[in-house]
Amino acid sequence: MNFAGVRSGTKNADATVPKSGSKKSASSVNPGRIDVHHHHASPRYTAELAAFEGSTHPNRQGWNPARSIEHMDANGIATAITSISSPGVWWGDELENAIRRSRDGNEYAAQMARDYPGRFGFFAAIPLPDVDAALAEVEYSMDVLGADGIGLLTNIGDSWLGDAAFAPVMDELNRRKAVIYTHPTAPSFCENLLPGVMDSVIEYGTDTTRTIISLLLTGTAERCPDIRFIFSHGGGTMPYLLERFTRLFAQPRMAGSVPKGVLHELKRFYYEVAQIEHPGAMLCLRELTPLSHILFGTDFPYRIPKEIIQGLKRCHLSERDWKAIDRDNALRLFPRLKKPAASH
Repeated sequence: MNFAGVRSGTKNADATVPKSGSKKSASSVNPGRIDVHHHHASPRYTAELAAFEGSTHPNRQGWNPARSIEHMDANGIATAITSISSPGVWWGDELENAIRRSRDGNEYAAQMARDYPGRFGFFAAIPLPDVDAALAEVEYSMDVLGADGIGLLTNIGDSWLGDAAFAPVMDELNRRKAVIYTHPTAPSFCENLLPGVMDSVIEYGTDTTRTIISLLLTGTAERCPDIRFIFSHGGGTMPYLLERFTRLFAQPRMAGSVPKGVLHELKRFYYEVAQIEHPGAMLCLRELTPLSHILFGTDFPYRIPKEIIQGLKRCHLSERDWKAIDRDNALRLFPRLKKPAASH
């Protein structure tokens, strides 16, 4: 495979970001929420995925930066750190396509951040399962484009994030003390199990749990303590299976993969609140992890911020809780957002 184009940094014409709509700075919604679960899609990606799937998700089809900012301004969101949603950049086709999609999406997101200063950051896509190309894109996206972290699906080709094949990427991201944002997808053997039930309804939360246990079982979490993992949707089903996790890792043959204990690793992960904005789920998550590791997220455009905020209002959050979840916890991960946004 020829990787010459991966490091070139040549701007893709399809990465141009439309500049229509409001361009308010983050300071206009001070102190302002930070949304860590917010999706972007370049025009090229949207068109290519529509052809691949045979249809286009209506929310994805109608998305653009101006639409994001409209909802952000209406709901006190200062900054959205965006990522590419499922199915990511590798669709089981030629790996050259995953390399191209990664670069296109990353340059699009970086341009969007430049066009709307202070309003957007991004988690860069990388073309796994091609490890060499993924490492090249980590370097380019973080060192040249200024990505806030790396966005990964919970599985790539039915291999979860603790897989030994991905170890070089994890080791490099650990060296960089990077943030990894994870977004769920369905493994191939769980697609379309129940007629009329979308994979996202059951399999997405379950696959988040699979990738978490993969990171624990393989010792990846223990080996890479400087990676800050963010798990979507409150960690999927994992908080509700906690007793099973603790029993599994209490077995002598398992304990070696988490020498500091399974709860130590689970508590140092970060979790965002999109689609768990109801009291039962929040209570369960807060029993597992400290408040300092819970982040605000919306899953826009598949959900709208208003829905998430209204749900959180039913979760008995104190003023301190709101402040931590809305902004303060994210600032520790992304200290650049403490700086005032540029005025227009």
